[in-house]
Amino acid sequence: MEWVDGLNRTIAYMEEHLTDEIDCGELARLACCSVYHYQRMFACMAGVSLSEYIRRRRMSRAAADLQAGKKVIDTGLKYGYQSPTAFNRAFQAVHGVAPSAIREPGVTVKSFPPLRFTVVIKGAEEMEYRIEKREAFRIVGIAAPLDRELEKNFAAVPQMWGRAAADGTIERLAGMMDGLPAGLLGISACGDREDWRYWIAVASSQPAGDFQEYTVPAATWAVFPGEGTNVSMQELERRIITEWLPTSGYEYGSAPDVEVYLNPDPDNARYEVWIPVVKRG
Repeated sequence: MEWVDGLNRTIAYMEEHLTDEIDCGELARLACCSVYHYQRMFACMAGVSLSEYIRRRRMSRAAADLQAGKKVIDTGLKYGYQSPTAFNRAFQAVHGVAPSAIREPGVTVKSFPPLRFTVVIKGAEEMEYRIEKREAFRIVGIAAPLDRELEKNFAAVPQMWGRAAADGTIERLAGMMDGLPAGLLGISACGDREDWRYWIAVASSQPAGDFQEYTVPAATWAVFPGEGTNVSMQELERRIITEWLPTSGYEYGSAPDVEVYLNPDPDNARYEVWIPVVKRG
């Protein structure tokens, strides 16, 4: 199907450009979504981040080159490592041995073949969702920049929530909430033409004061309810991308991702995951 074909086109593009700088914008274009959503989708479908997949593929090819007699320094340069130290570090992280040792007797290396995406239809658990069209809405809260490599944000976002809870920010924001969606919001505003930022905020018409404000654009969202912990939310997000999206008739839209927290208990939360969507053409 079209959605999976787009992902497989990105794999072919990466294979053709393993010795070049890989253009994430081109990958997103081939997959018909934003750079942010492509990285999210890739990680959920592949079980590994985009940057780690590229590193493994390059180091697989590098190992083959070294076994064929290529010099270490030339091989490192070929795959984009200007420093022998950086190449050595990357090679050892994947293979567990230094590149200089690859031709020694008994040394083993790992092979990571190119991915190929398919959709497997199986009897999974049911998923509740609704489709919501919303006009633009204003939020107030705090924001922090996000790195363009998504995995680099995995520690930063939870730390941001921890600080907001400890310093009273969440309590103050809850008192300003007077709009929809009702709840504490975690918003990833990561459009291709804007600086990427993560928001902890509420929908509000009140003056921002010492908070920042942002307008979430009008869009259509697929809304998935859930309950449990942060881990259960991550599992729901994974299922949305791997089970629901491929066969839904929708693809990612260009609006932010929104997490709506409906109660404050982090260990027994009720929440909704809002994924921006457009009808697949």
